[in-house]
Amino acid sequence: MKIGIVGLGLIGGSLAKAYKRSGETVYGIDKDHLITELAIMANSIDQELTKDHLKECTLIFLAIPPKQAVRWMEENGSNLTVNNIVVDCCGTKRRVCEAGFRISKKYGFEYLGGHPMAGLQFGGFKNSKETLFDGALFVIVPSNPNNLNLLQKVKEVILLAGFSKVSYTTADGHDRIIAFTSQMAHVVSNAFIKSETAKEEGTKISAGSYRDFTRVAYLDADMWTELFMDNKDYLKKEIDTLCDELKKYSKALEENDADRLHQLLEEGKERKMEVDHRCD
Repeated sequence: MKIGIVGLGLIGGSLAKAYKRSGETVYGIDKDHLITELAIMANSIDQELTKDHLKECTLIFLAIPPKQAVRWMEENGSNLTVNNIVVDCCGTKRRVCEAGFRISKKYGFEYLGGHPMAGLQFGGFKNSKETLFDGALFVIVPSNPNNLNLLQKVKEVILLAGFSKVSYTTADGHDRIIAFTSQMAHVVSNAFIKSETAKEEGTKISAGSYRDFTRVAYLDADMWTELFMDNKDYLKKEIDTLCDELKKYSKALEENDADRLHQLLEEGKERKMEVDHRCD
């Protein structure tokens, strides 16, 4: 099987290494030609992905931001056939899927939205690794959820990279949930670390909770700005909800209301237990 990968950063580089580990032929390309050459020298890809290779690829991953993914499909759609499957790896789905479904229909190739649910705080090919997706979830957004043959074929290819599960959703459903489970974590961590206490004394008296909570404050501002703006409606709703909740804690402290503070803490603990139980 031949796999194509556009973008050899953390996600694309890790996909390349994972598929090489499983014995597949991998073609890859990065906007930085030096990265492409490095990937070849490191035996992470077999050759640079060119237009001549596209028709050979069973599946082509677009491990690039949404705008670039749409542009790539527009520029390369005429070089693809019904035998090619394109899956993007973008962190938001509505805009890229709307364009992907439209472009794939125009040119006759198969397209599905995708999101590998794994990552690190540090990006780039140098931090990619073949085990990044081992045991992870891959989310798929199909244009036709009843095309079981296509979904099964894509699932089989994805599992070769180490993923343990493939789930299916809609673009809107994905973006609504991801605003809470992923984007909020990055926003809150990024804002939290701006405290003057963090700058002055923050690391002198700290434990695992501080380290874990601030891990994703280290982010790629260009990429996350695009993702946040793509999902601004759902993300703003989550931010506003959090701000409203935090005001309740602040008010309890201001009014010296220990009973109310205790109630708020108990409510949070109970919600966590409820969520965890639902996930078991």
